[in-house]
Amino acid sequence: MNISNKEKIKFRIRKKIKGSSVKPRLSVFRSNRNIFAQLIDDKNGVTLTASSSADKDFKGSKATKIDIAKEVGQKLASKASALQIENCVFDRNGNLYHGRVKSLAEGAREGGLKF
Repeated sequence: MNISNKEKIKFRIRKKIKGSSVKPRLSVFRSNRNIFAQLIDDKNGVTLTASSSADKDFKGSKATKIDIAKEVGQKLASKASALQIENCVFDRNGNLYHGRVKSLAEGAREGGLKF
C-alpha cells in the first residue's frame, strides 16, 4: 500500500481536527484550475456551505488564481456569516499553507471568519 506524502499529511491533520455545527471545519481542495472551500459539520456529516472558483461569478475572470482564491474565501465568509458562523477550524487538506491556500485563508479572515 503506497501512500503519498500529501495523504500522510492529510491523515495527520484530520485526526487532530474535528468540525461541529458551532465550529465547523473549513476544508480546502485545490486542483490545477480551480479551488474549492466548504464548511463541514463532521459530527452530523453535513456540508453547511461551500464556495468555489468554478461558480458562475468567477467564469471568464482575468484575475490571477491567487486573487480568485482570495475572493472565494471572502465569498465563503459572507455565506458563513449569513448562517451566523464566526469561528471555524482550518483544514488545508494536505496542501502547504502557501500560495492559493494561504490566499483563501486570508480572504476568509478578511470576510469575518476566525480560525
